[in-house]
Amino acid sequence: MGKLRAAQYACSLLGHALQKHGASPELQKQIRQLEGHLSLGRKLLRLGNSADALESAKRAVHLSDVVLRFCITVSHLNRALYFACDNVLWAGKSGLAPRVDQEKWAQRSFRYYLFSLIMNLSRDAYEIRLLMEQESSACSRRLKGSGGGAPGGIETAGPGGPGTPGRGLPQLALKLQLRVLLLARVLRGHPPLLLDVVRNACDLFIPLDKLGLWRCGPGIVGLCGLVSSILSILTLICPWLRLKP
Repeated sequence: MGKLRAAQYACSLLGHALQKHGASPELQKQIRQLEGHLSLGRKLLRLGNSADALESAKRAVHLSDVVLRFCITVSHLNRALYFACDNVLWAGKSGLAPRVDQEKWAQRSFRYYLFSLIMNLSRDAYEIRLLMEQESSACSRRLKGSGGGAPGGIETAGPGGPGTPGRGLPQLALKLQLRVLLLARVLRGHPPLLLDVVRNACDLFIPLDKLGLWRCGPGIVGLCGLVSSILSILTLICPWLRLKP
């Protein structure tokens, strides 16, 4: 499935590049047809994915953390609805239900896909915040134990305090720099979370473009879809890179 998705978005990116460089219309048509066949093949292979997504949602309901429980459950429910719409689209494109309004069902499908990705990114942001708090507390304990300053705790207010003229902006910049360094340390130390953030962020451009909320163009959509697909294949090859639960 991941290989088909990667091939589909590679075709999208290739088609955009060929069009930009003035390739022959016949070649562009062949690439578009190949992309369409790959899309239809993916829809066929995803016929049972709605049931899998519902099962995942049922398992997520039992998570102890209320925020994770909400984000993951809602994400899986939206994925189930997305796959259900995808099944209707497949029936229409394959000729089993020729009267299906393709545009209407495609818009519904991408809306559910977008909601699912928003929940995934919310879950990522929540886990990042928890890990940053843990890392900051650990840094503060280490610095107190060694009698050092407070880079980890970000307690950098001098005698003049943050209200001192000319001091507020540099202190704000220092705090921001420390937070960015802390974020980089957390993501570097948790590769599954980093991959999940990048993959969801890349996927986000696809429904935003398809729904007309942010027109990115076929080149950006193809590139983001290809990167996301490669990362998905990577998590299949190396299961320890998959974010849990």
